[in-house]
Amino acid sequence: MRQSSIIDIISPIMVGPSSSHTAGAVRLGLLARHVFNSHIRKIKFRLYNSYATTGKGHGTDKGLLSGILGLGVDDTRIKNIFGSDIAQHIEYSFEYMEDFNRHPNAVDFIIEGKDLKMTISGESIGAGEVVIRKINDFNVKITGHYNTLLILYKDSVGIISTVTTLIQKEHVNIASMSCDRSGKGQIASMCISLDGELNEKIVDVCQYIKHVHLVRYIKKLES
Repeated sequence: MRQSSIIDIISPIMVGPSSSHTAGAVRLGLLARHVFNSHIRKIKFRLYNSYATTGKGHGTDKGLLSGILGLGVDDTRIKNIFGSDIAQHIEYSFEYMEDFNRHPNAVDFIIEGKDLKMTISGESIGAGEVVIRKINDFNVKITGHYNTLLILYKDSVGIISTVTTLIQKEHVNIASMSCDRSGKGQIASMCISLDGELNEKIVDVCQYIKHVHLVRYIKKLES
């Protein structure tokens, strides 16, 4: 009988040898998948610093790809993901960088779909905890601990109040909120973390608000 090694299963909830490099990588991939929320044709994973230098040994590359493909941290397919059937339907590549302005465990997901391109930047901050810091050039904070409403829109008077009023009418509390913009009257972002569940009808309504370009409702990840 073959004995399991520490690289196979380190705990009941994680496949791989490192919470930051393996479980964190899977969670980052899952969040990036939910943010993109469209068919992925091509993806480049750009790994930085510790992720770049020790990631292969810790299964970071496998974790990132597995998350993008929708696998959870306890899925045993992670260790053989490169040879799996589900990985054959996506074009993927890895790039390794050093940039000490970035977090030691940082990654960019450069994703292309049929009609959508997006760069999503995140970090694995330890013990399986992760955060998405940027979507394209916009600062955000998505940890996977909260249901999160993400909106990209043309910077215009009243859009923030329109969205928050819709949430208020649903009696859902806003845990935190961050906004960013490329310039006055230019493209802007709104990232709202919620204590509760938002009705999908409200998400649909947000898509029809004037000057809104993209709406994503990112449900919190399972622990």
